[in-house]
Amino acid sequence: MLGDVLGLTTAQTLAYHDLVGSPSLDAAELARRLGCEPGDALDVLRALEGHGLATRQSADDSRFQAAPPEIALGALLARRKDEIHAAQEELIELEAEFRRSSALRPATDVVDVVRGAAAVRQRITQLQLGARETVESFTKPPVFVMGTGENTAEDQAVERGVRYRVVVDRVFLDSGMLRVDDVAEAIEKGEDVRFSERVPIKLFIIDHRLAFVPIQTVREVGTDGADVTPDLVGALIIHPSGLLDALIALFESVWRDATPFPVPGEDVERSGLDSQDARILALMLAGLTDQSVANQLGLSLRTVQRRVKVLMGVAGVSTRIQLGWYAARKGWI
Repeated sequence: MLGDVLGLTTAQTLAYHDLVGSPSLDAAELARRLGCEPGDALDVLRALEGHGLATRQSADDSRFQAAPPEIALGALLARRKDEIHAAQEELIELEAEFRRSSALRPATDVVDVVRGAAAVRQRITQLQLGARETVESFTKPPVFVMGTGENTAEDQAVERGVRYRVVVDRVFLDSGMLRVDDVAEAIEKGEDVRFSERVPIKLFIIDHRLAFVPIQTVREVGTDGADVTPDLVGALIIHPSGLLDALIALFESVWRDATPFPVPGEDVERSGLDSQDARILALMLAGLTDQSVANQLGLSLRTVQRRVKVLMGVAGVSTRIQLGWYAARKGWI
């Protein structure tokens, strides 16, 4: 972590840690610790020396010792802070210049086009890492650029305090492409997740200042079975405009009608309901079929149906609608 902040390589970071824990080391000794050639170890030591993190012994200039961390690393951190501050100042100037140039665009020039799966993946990551306050998104199949487990930028943004609101097409749960444990983990980290029977488009809205719409052409096949039009992956970037306002309104409309993912309530344990029954109930109320619930939890269909009947018996109700009402009233969800 410290090495990343200071711009050190992994080898340099490990070498400095070894130097800190040793009176001194030469290239051969460091090479054995790092599992590399002595020549490579010497290059690492010289690099640390150049950063002011290592010095040579006066009695034997082939041996290196660590510079005091508080002094050496403190100087590097101060320098990096100055560089970050200068970069922030430049960013402010560039943003102001971009806004001025954007104002000169024609009224119809509000859409940029990104072409190619690699470019789309890079831009999705870039936009999330640059988000300041909010990211709102629609997720629907097919997955043709980046799966949910590959979107590491989302985790980083959430850790920075960016608020995520995500509407997921329920087919992801029904098909098993998305696991309930992953949803529960995302909610625990601070994301708001809801499910909808039909998500209209793929969409990311960043800080309400731009929208990102991944698109894919439909593959056309000729009568001889050959491709007439191959799959083409791209995306549209929507800048501030009436079109962006419409996409924001669309998201809010779908979000309002979507179903929140039920999580076990505070009174589940006091009710005597076990964790498996609580998860069955939550998935059932999220709109999943009995078979989908069974697939998600690794149970048989008959087991799920039997447990639902038991829950109805505990609640003293005769229909599933009544069971949902009872569960909410009793704090089970």
